Amino acid sequence: MIRLQCVLSALLIHLLLPMPVSSATPDHIILVMADDMGWGQTEYANHPILKTPNLNAMAANGLRFDRFYAGAPNCSPTRATVLTGRTNDRTGVLNHGVPLRPQEKTVAQALKKAGYATAHFGKWHLNGMRGPGAPILKDDIRSPGAFGFDTWLSVTNFFDRDPILSRMGKFEEFQGDSSEIIVDEAVKFIQKNVEAGKPSFSVIWYGTPHSPFMADEDDKAPFPKLKDPSLSHYGELVAMDRSIGTLRSALQEMDIAENTFLMFNSDNGGLPRITPGTVGNLRGFKNSVYEGGLRVPAIIEWPAVIQTPRVTQFPACTMDIFPTLVEIAELPESSMLSVRDGMSITPLFQKEIAQRPEPMGFRHTNRVALIDNDYKLITQKLGSGKYELYNLKSDQQEKMDLLESQPEIAQRMIAAMQAWNESIEKSIEGDDYPEGKVIPADPGPSTWMTLKEYEPYLEGWKDRPEFRRYIKIQ
Repeated sequence: MIRLQCVLSALLIHLLLPMPVSSATPDHIILVMADDMGWGQTEYANHPILKTPNLNAMAANGLRFDRFYAGAPNCSPTRATVLTGRTNDRTGVLNHGVPLRPQEKTVAQALKKAGYATAHFGKWHLNGMRGPGAPILKDDIRSPGAFGFDTWLSVTNFFDRDPILSRMGKFEEFQGDSSEIIVDEAVKFIQKNVEAGKPSFSVIWYGTPHSPFMADEDDKAPFPKLKDPSLSHYGELVAMDRSIGTLRSALQEMDIAENTFLMFNSDNGGLPRITPGTVGNLRGFKNSVYEGGLRVPAIIEWPAVIQTPRVTQFPACTMDIFPTLVEIAELPESSMLSVRDGMSITPLFQKEIAQRPEPMGFRHTNRVALIDNDYKLITQKLGSGKYELYNLKSDQQEKMDLLESQPEIAQRMIAAMQAWNESIEKSIEGDDYPEGKVIPADPGPSTWMTLKEYEPYLEGWKDRPEFRRYIKIQ
């Protein structure tokens, strides 16, 4: 009897201990990303008026990152980094609306090969289309389907209330808030795979709170002192947070929350000219390589593994997502291209990591930032020889340039930045691909309004609020 009690006690202790990451593979993986949400736009970050009860709950039950970085300071480039684990310029996505190269390896392709059902919902912006979000054509060679998503309900770019979305090429019109619509559709997809006993990978990319700002009257009600555009901007975030609650509740109801890897982050820093401010006390906004343009809210919730919720100051980024999923889903290293910029952050799920072993680099429209733990080096123009150096631990507002007072650190980081930049130039030329070159050649950005495939729809769409300023019919 005593021996049996000992065995049972040992078993109970084992069950109560956190599951080692090396032995845990999530049944379901969900990546959720906001569009233009700043680092300061959560209640848990002490925003003065915005309430985010569902993001608060997610943070309280998971790992909250206070130094998480979007791969670039605007949308398409960051989306490329999420899917590839590589900085955006390597993938050919030099700016917003520039397409992802078909030669890139994506996390969706890797998980699909491993047996996961894969789906994308919402904003895509990797098929080379600028302008407002239009439903993606079925035969688009850079659709979500071309990059590993079995199921997709997607638009080319930003989208808002009452959107027209493309379900694998079939255009469908919806009514209501865009965040709630795509979460409802994602829940249906996950439920279908739960019932089939199949693991799933869902990417939910909101159009919120990107302009044009269109919020329900009830969602604007908490902000009686605000005027548009700030009023509708914050109203959109109320609906987005509510959709996070819908998603988390659905996971509980399906009894899959425990072993579901759920991640939330934003695609770039917050917007200027919004009141109250979007980036907390950080310097810069979207399209800047200062902290306000790159640092974003981020949370990972995975109850089976992250059993002690906490806040981490470890510097991480969107390039880390693919390598992390490779480890936790036990995917082969060959799932990724050999030249990559992210690292697996799975050890962070159990305990703090003292230092990031290699710097994080960000390159966008000829500007570069390199973050090496506490220190950050910036150049506003590659090749100019002009740099700025900041200690983010003591000066996260980037007010005190240490370039002259810390010459040894400055020279070390300048050399590292130059070496990293040289490797990117080789990637841009196609050195990372088996063919040794880019195939097909990068086409650059386009606008769907000028394509003949969309001509039949222009008359019917020209008065829609999101298209009105873009569609010009003679």
